[in-house]
Amino acid sequence: MARLIRSDIRHISNAANNADSFRVLRGRVSVTKIAPDARLMPYLELAGFRSLALIRSSDLRFDLLSALVERWHLETHTFHFPCWECTVTLEDVAVQLGLPIDGSPVTGVSSFTDPAAVCYQLLGESPEDGDKYFFGIKFTWLKANIRQLSATATKGELMCAARAYIMHMIGAVLMPDANGDSVHLSYLPLLADLSTARSYSWGSVVLATLYRELCRATEPQVKDIDGCLILLQSWALYRMPFLARVSHQPYLYPLPLRWTTRPGIGKSCDVPIYRLRIEQHAWEGMVMATDLQPSLEYTTAPLCATIVGKMCLPAPPCHYQVGSFLAGKYVALTLCILIIFMKVRRNVTNAVNGSPRHTGTPNSCN
Repeated sequence: MARLIRSDIRHISNAANNADSFRVLRGRVSVTKIAPDARLMPYLELAGFRSLALIRSSDLRFDLLSALVERWHLETHTFHFPCWECTVTLEDVAVQLGLPIDGSPVTGVSSFTDPAAVCYQLLGESPEDGDKYFFGIKFTWLKANIRQLSATATKGELMCAARAYIMHMIGAVLMPDANGDSVHLSYLPLLADLSTARSYSWGSVVLATLYRELCRATEPQVKDIDGCLILLQSWALYRMPFLARVSHQPYLYPLPLRWTTRPGIGKSCDVPIYRLRIEQHAWEGMVMATDLQPSLEYTTAPLCATIVGKMCLPAPPCHYQVGSFLAGKYVALTLCILIIFMKVRRNVTNAVNGSPRHTGTPNSCN
C-alpha cells in the first residue's frame, strides 16, 4: 500500500507495513441523545435536517477509522484497497444522512460586529451576555436552550429552538472539532429563513470537511480527526460489511442507525486486525453500488438516484425502498464546488465515483 504514496510525502501508510506499529486517532461526536420535541420536527423537515435528527447515538470504532486513514490518497481523495479504489461521494452523503446535496454553496459572513444581536434575533437569546465579541456557541448552551421549551411555546420560539437544534447537529455531528465544544456562529444566518435553509448544499460542506480532515489525518504526527465520522464509519460498514462482526443488522433510515441499535457492530478490533480484514476480504467482500438493495419497511425521505458521472438531485419526498433509491430514477446531473466558507475544493466527479473500481498505481504517483 505504501507504494501508492509518493516518497516525498509523509504519510501514515508507511506504518501499515509494520504490524507492531499503528496509531489510533481520537475524535469527538456529541449527538443529542434526547429526541427533539415533536413540535420541532416540521421545522427540521422544512430546513432539510429531519433525517439527521433521528441519529441520537454513535458507536464509533476509532481503530477502524484509523485503518481507513492509512489507505487515504491525498491526490485523488480516494481509499486505495488491495484491488479497488473508492471514496465517499455526495450520493453517500444523501443516502446515509438524507442531507440536501444540490443547491447554493454554504458560505457567507464569518465575522460579526454584534454577534449577540444575531443570537437574539435567531435564537431568542444570547449565550454570551458578558462578552461583546464571540464567534462560537457552546453545545451545552444549545442543549439547554432546546430543553427549555414550554408547553405554550409560540411559533417564533419553536423556530428559535429548531435553529438551536440544527446548530448543535452542525457542530457536533456534521462538522465536529475534536478539540472544541462549540459551533461557529457563521452558520446561524443561513438558518434565518428555515424554508430556504434546505436550498444550501449541506451535503457538500459535510463532504468537503471530511475530505480535508482525512488529508490532514494522514500526517503521522496527527493524533485526532474531525469531520463527520458517523458518515465515514457507516459508509465503510455499508460498502465493506465484513468489517462488522455483526453484519445481519436490519436496515434502518438514516443508515447509520443500523449500527447504533443492538447488537450493533459487535466487539471492536485493533488496527492490525482491521488491516488484515481489508487485505483478505476487500476483493470479494466489497459491495458495489448496484448491489446495494436493502429493504426498508417504511420511511419518508428525499428520493435520489445513482450518481452518473456527476451527482444526483433530490426528488420530491415519497415512500421508497433503497432498492429503488439506487435504481436510476429521477436522475439529474449537477456540477458544484465543495466549499466551506474560506475553504474551497473543486469536486472533480469525473475522476472517480462512489463505486469501487479496479485501479493500479495512479499516474501522478508513478
